[in-house]
Amino acid sequence: MSASHTSKLGLFFSDHHRWLLRHVQRQLSNRPDAEDTAAETFCQLLAARVDPAAIEQPRAYLSTIARRLISDRHRRRRLEQAYLERLMLLPETLAPSPEETHLLLEALHAIDRSLAGLPLVVKKAFLMSQLDGLAYAEIGRRLGVSERTVGRYMTQALRQCYLSGAQA
Repeated sequence: MSASHTSKLGLFFSDHHRWLLRHVQRQLSNRPDAEDTAAETFCQLLAARVDPAAIEQPRAYLSTIARRLISDRHRRRRLEQAYLERLMLLPETLAPSPEETHLLLEALHAIDRSLAGLPLVVKKAFLMSQLDGLAYAEIGRRLGVSERTVGRYMTQALRQCYLSGAQA
């Protein structure tokens, strides 16, 4: 990265960081999460290797990235909450340790990222198969689709998982 590009990024950051932090904090009403989201927004800008001088509407650009990150944060929290609620239904002797719970939550986040962009019904079919251990016929019955359609959903989800793993 050239010195001039680094200088442009530094100026861009100093020009917009305070605004972005206030903007995100209004949406999250939590300062630590807002700080994390603002920092991650600039990290994504850095990773994308975008020339800040080429951004015509910097606040709209940053706001769009931040909105996606906030949406991801909410989705992860809902996923975690659903998982933790299911764990509470288990007898204490079968409940995973805190370390196992942490590893399982990380795995769920990785699966969620892998399945991003797929239709909800495809995600549901995949999770019913992989997490609940249901057969295609039962998944089809629950989703109101044929067993063959469930097979297509599974192929689509597995392909997506494979492709996201290849990109990592």
